[in-house]
This record gives sequence, C-alpha cells and structure tokens, in this order.
Amino acid sequence: METEVDVLEFQVPMESNKALFVWNIPPCFSQAHIYDSLSSIFSSFGPLFLLRVLPSSPPNAPGFSALIRFYSALQTSHAQRATDGLALVQDGPPLKVRLSTRGRPSFLLADRKPLGHARCVELANQCLGFNGWSTHIVTLKQLDANNPEEEEEEEEEQRRSRGGEEGHKEKTLRYGCVVHLSFTQHQATSRGVAVVEERFTNTGPAVCIQKHSKLQRWVRDKAVADAFSSVLLVLLGDGRLMVEVRQGREHLLPADDMEGVISVNKVSWSEFDPEEEDGDEEWELSVT
Repeated sequence: METEVDVLEFQVPMESNKALFVWNIPPCFSQAHIYDSLSSIFSSFGPLFLLRVLPSSPPNAPGFSALIRFYSALQTSHAQRATDGLALVQDGPPLKVRLSTRGRPSFLLADRKPLGHARCVELANQCLGFNGWSTHIVTLKQLDANNPEEEEEEEEEQRRSRGGEEGHKEKTLRYGCVVHLSFTQHQATSRGVAVVEERFTNTGPAVCIQKHSKLQRWVRDKAVADAFSSVLLVLLGDGRLMVEVRQGREHLLPADDMEGVISVNKVSWSEFDPEEEDGDEEWELSVT
C-alpha cells in the first residue's frame, strides 16, 4: 500500500482541493456556537487557514453554511470524507460537505501570497510544536535612508512652501534585518531578509522613538515570514512529518550583506499595515 504524501507551504492556500463548502447546518444555535463547533470538528484533521460561517439567505430555509480552507489537500480530503453526513447535533440533519470545484486561475496560483508572520508562527506551532523551531536575529540595523543633498533640497522646498517659516521636518527611517530559522530535530535551516521604511513628519522625540520601535518589530516579523516562505512541511500518511527548505539567492547571502538585499525586499510602511495578518478573502466557491 502506497503512503500518502502531502506538502504544506507557508503561503495562502488558494487551490480548490483545499477548500470545503458545508451546508444543511440547522439554526438551533447561534452563529458563534456553530463556528466553535465546526472549528472543533474540522481542526482535528489539520490546521485551518479559514473558517467562515454564513447565515442562509432567502429563499433558502433558515440555517447556516460554512466555508473552510485547509493548508493541506490531503487533510481536506480526509475531512470531507469523514464529516459528510455527520449530524452536528443529536437527531439533527446530516451535514453536506463537498470539495470546492472552482479554484483560482492558474496565473494567480503561480504568484501566491506568502503568509504573514502571525500565520507562519501559528502554522509552525500547530505542526511542529512550540519547541520544534527557533529563530535567531543575525542582523537588525538602521540603514541610511536619506541622501544629504536631496534632504537639503526638500527642507528648502518645505521652508519656501511655509513662507520661510521653520516647521516640522519630514524624516525617513529604514531598517534591515536578517534572521536565521532553525528546525533542529530535522537538521534544516532557512534565512530570511527584509528591509522596510517609513516616511513621517517628525514632531518630536517621542514620535521618533515610537517609529523606531514599530519599524524594528515590523522588519523582524517580515524577515521571519520571509524565512518561512522557503520552508516545506512534508506530511506522510502515517503521521510523520519532514521539513525541507528550498534554497534560493537570499540563502546564499553573507550575514552582513544588507546592502545587497535592499532592492529585493524593500517595503514601505505606508503601503502595508503591519497589524493586519492575511485577512479573510472572499472565496468564490462552487460545488457539485
């Protein structure tokens, strides 16, 4: 008998074979209670990326339906077979659980979104345990963000726009970080790099200190997520798990070569909210 094998990536799962549609859920409990019940049932098969409970809309009978996304196609298949026809409550109607038959276009799957830091940590802890991996900051430092000549020109232009009056100066902060991600039990390592920046109006020391703190935390989290983006978790049907790492250009960089990384991983704070972690998307599903 062949051993089933599946691969988990630290990327947003967009394939149709990782999505389930559940309906025929009776309205005998609140939406929050239904969410908790489904989470308990389906998370027993593997980590969930998405669980969304929706009330049925007219002309359908009162009740609920749910969208569920796993990281693993193998775990999705196991969950579908085990829960289809299962009654959520005693003497209740059997659940109808089907795999989605509509996935994203192939050109979108080729450029999938990597998981954010919080999602990476959650998935790693669920699959490997809290002691199954560790990170070490190799380098975290402030990088030169302003050209002195350009800075003087900008200050002069700001003074002219204010009629020659002195005012608050605009400042650009840029930080770079390199982290080392280790899976000791699996003898695997990965390196992540990130450079982030923010331009803001410096209204005083307190604001500047706050910006430094935010950027340091953000660039560290971005570097950790970047390290996870090259990690593959290989799941075997007998319950074993292996860790593999895709080797790329960034993993060959020396630890102190921050300047060579800037053009590849530069991200502006204004273009991304570091507090948002892979918000739920509107998944378009169909079933047969």
